[in-house]
Amino acid sequence: MFKPKKIRNIAIIAHIDHGKTTMLDSLLKQSNVFQSHEKIPERVMDSYDQEQERGITIFSKHTSIFYDDYKINIIDTPGHADFSGEVERILGMVNSVLLLVDAKEGPMPQTRFVLKKSLELGLCPIVVLNKIDKDGADVERCLNQTFDLFVELSATDEQLDFAYIYASGVNGYAIKNENDPKENMKPLFDLIIEKVPAPKGDINAPFLMQAATIDYDNYLGRQACGRILEGVAKKGMEIKRIDKDGIEQNFKIQKINGYHGLKKVELLEAGVGDIVTISGLEKVSIGDTLCDLDNTKKLSPISIEEPTLSIDIMVNSSPFSGRDGKNLTMHKLKERLLREKKANVTLKIDIPDNVTDRITVSGRGELHLAVLIEAMRRENFEITVSKPKVIIKELDGKKCEPIESVHIEVPKEFSGAIIEEMSNRKGEMQSLDTNELDISRMNFLVPTRGLMGCLGELLTLSRGLVIMTSIYDHFAPLKGHIPGRKRGVLISICKGTTNGYACLNLQKRGTLFVKPLDDVYEGMIVGENSRENDLIINVSKAKQLTNFRTTLKDDNIILTPPKTFTLEEAISYIEDDELVEITPKNIRLRKRYLTENERKTFDRKKS
Repeated sequence: MFKPKKIRNIAIIAHIDHGKTTMLDSLLKQSNVFQSHEKIPERVMDSYDQEQERGITIFSKHTSIFYDDYKINIIDTPGHADFSGEVERILGMVNSVLLLVDAKEGPMPQTRFVLKKSLELGLCPIVVLNKIDKDGADVERCLNQTFDLFVELSATDEQLDFAYIYASGVNGYAIKNENDPKENMKPLFDLIIEKVPAPKGDINAPFLMQAATIDYDNYLGRQACGRILEGVAKKGMEIKRIDKDGIEQNFKIQKINGYHGLKKVELLEAGVGDIVTISGLEKVSIGDTLCDLDNTKKLSPISIEEPTLSIDIMVNSSPFSGRDGKNLTMHKLKERLLREKKANVTLKIDIPDNVTDRITVSGRGELHLAVLIEAMRRENFEITVSKPKVIIKELDGKKCEPIESVHIEVPKEFSGAIIEEMSNRKGEMQSLDTNELDISRMNFLVPTRGLMGCLGELLTLSRGLVIMTSIYDHFAPLKGHIPGRKRGVLISICKGTTNGYACLNLQKRGTLFVKPLDDVYEGMIVGENSRENDLIINVSKAKQLTNFRTTLKDDNIILTPPKTFTLEEAISYIEDDELVEITPKNIRLRKRYLTENERKTFDRKKS
């Protein structure tokens, strides 16, 4: 067990794709926590399969590395705005943060959010200007912008006097001055030891800890993760839990887990400053106080960010139900989501007793919800989901909706079209500047409703050259009507198999989502109409064959590749009267119901 003065607790925070996980790779490799024969994968902390595929960090990860005679506990945090609630809770476990800023891009919206939370907690960040080897890097400008951001966020004099260092995570070096030799990460290790304060607390005092995050184990149930604030925890020791309402419950510590490098190791005891996971109490929740039996002090509660979007999840009731997956019933669906509810406190899962056909799941954004749906898809579930709905709150007697801070980068020539589109979506421009490369950087405040399906439209307007990021900012009174999707859809009139002849004739009507030999059914959405109205079509119609011979050969069928959707794109594309059918192998769109006129058209065409 390390003495508190030899422990350093730090989190790595940054905007998405500013190099947190790659930086941690270099720190781990140079701290000699791996054996010489071990094969070390790239982005080693992104152990979850979706993290590796998407290239982002979804869940925070803990690791411990050793430098000289010090133990450095490092927490890798998510960079995407949808998982920002997890970052807030992590900050309560550490004594400082490494704030990574891309030396080319400078501070971005998520940088602002995580820095603000750090400063509010009284932490003094260490600024790491990362990717200094990148073409176009301007460390002087980025450093000045970071200082301006500190000032804007009302940092104290001590926080304004922040330590900073230059680094390249991918090349594995850090330097204090621009002309220093670029050798290794030793300067960053030394700066962490020097500037990060040791954890406070008396190791001889009664045990005290707060549950900052929750883990889940199929055998041990819920597990509380946090930093020990006072005293020592020992396996088999009897302690008590005090929840947010002051209700107390005694329990015995079954297991204490810490970290050695990437490996979770069981500990017999842990003391002040150690970040550990404690097992033994099934009903533990975020913010609960875990303490000695004689303690009556309840720590301040930890707030969990309110969700902003909700979707309805239903069993798959399409004609193709059961073709791909095995879990098809509402009972299986409820069982899976209840298990998720125990492990994932950032999602709100509502299973009302009087509703039997759907379960409402609320989260921080489309990606937050899509991660859960993708996980279920890989577990052989077949489900149907509705269009996301914005959660409306009533504040001071007014109905309010979530507003997001949106950052957009686009070539100058497209900036006018982008500004017009954001204005149509009730966006309010906050800033606009254009750099020497003719790249316009814009910031808007936009209702979450206005961002649904927005990225696809912006990519079309900018020929695929736009970069957009957003993060929740605040709730504000409803902004009024926001127009939805501009074009209608092509709906299949019958069940069958698509063929090239039909696709060739129909692609003039719009953009197809299917290709020849795909199976379709009545009511399935097979394309996007070039006009505003929905259009009922027969994508299975074959060429009429006759007995007449002809010297003319059939024309070669040349088809435009169909448009395919990712899960997030499909969820944001649909309208209120449409659904997304999700199976282990397919993502399909379909009509929830047909209007009276559509039903008449169906019946007339089929007859």
